[in-house]
Amino acid sequence: MVKSSVDSTTIKNLLKNALTDEIDSREMFMKGIDYSYYYEENE
Repeated sequence: MVKSSVDSTTIKNLLKNALTDEIDSREMFMKGIDYSYYYEENE
């Protein structure tokens, strides 16, 4: 993506939409670990 090296609003909006507010959720933590193992097995 080459738009502007100065204007980072597009990338900030993409990241903001991908992040979660559930940082203290045990279920979200375990899901992250499961996905991590999944990706390691498929490489």
